[in-house]
Amino acid sequence: MLIIEVILLAIVQGIGEFLPISSSGHVVVLAALFDQVGVPLEEKLALNVVLHLGTLLAILVFYGRRIVQLLGRDRRVIGLLVVGTLPAVIVGLSIKAYCQDVLENPLLAGLMFLVTAAMLLWTARQPAGSLECRDLSFGKALLIGVFQAVAILPGISRSGSTIVAGLGVGLKRDEAAAFSFLLAIPAIGGAGVLEGLHLLRHPSQSVPPDLLMLGAIVSFVVGFGCLWWLLRWLQQGRLYFFAWWLLVVGPVVIVWQLWMFLGVR
Repeated sequence: MLIIEVILLAIVQGIGEFLPISSSGHVVVLAALFDQVGVPLEEKLALNVVLHLGTLLAILVFYGRRIVQLLGRDRRVIGLLVVGTLPAVIVGLSIKAYCQDVLENPLLAGLMFLVTAAMLLWTARQPAGSLECRDLSFGKALLIGVFQAVAILPGISRSGSTIVAGLGVGLKRDEAAAFSFLLAIPAIGGAGVLEGLHLLRHPSQSVPPDLLMLGAIVSFVVGFGCLWWLLRWLQQGRLYFFAWWLLVVGPVVIVWQLWMFLGVR
């Protein structure tokens, strides 16, 4: 049963990291469901970060050529990525230090699904911009970084919010996606390092290392395919289609969590 749960969570992570439906929100909700009907996963956050590392590898492989270009003609983008990463570092470290339980709250995820849906629906009437990543100002890069920082909350899609912000400041559709996923590299990598250090000090008791590795592999494979899918739909201006899923699952999760809360009381 534990193997099935890890595989399902990895599939959800691979889909949700790139499709703008919030991987962390879906993983938190699914893990909470497993607490009710399956094998409880005590270290949800640790598993969540390991699955994120699988999708990080998918980004590195998919955008390998673009990453190499950062060392040449696109070197200015490195500075933009540094500026865009700062808000997530500040917000992420603050939440981890003072209110980490927020990141595992399924009710919050349900509410934030609706926020993500609203952002995606906004793109339906937003025309494509003309800017490339290297044309961004540092102020615009910081604004996109703020949207990424907000996406630390479960239910807010990191890819969705940063792509929406990129479109809002005038990036081309493919460039908005490229900047979003390049911005994910330090964000996901940094979180993975911090959680990895934590796991070294406090080894996981609920998920063995071999299952964590399996989860990372599955999330990589699924994530790579979904990244290709997202870029095709983004180019066609169909990003808002994903909002309809969130408008369904969000209220369902909210009602479920409120029912559980009232039932306990």
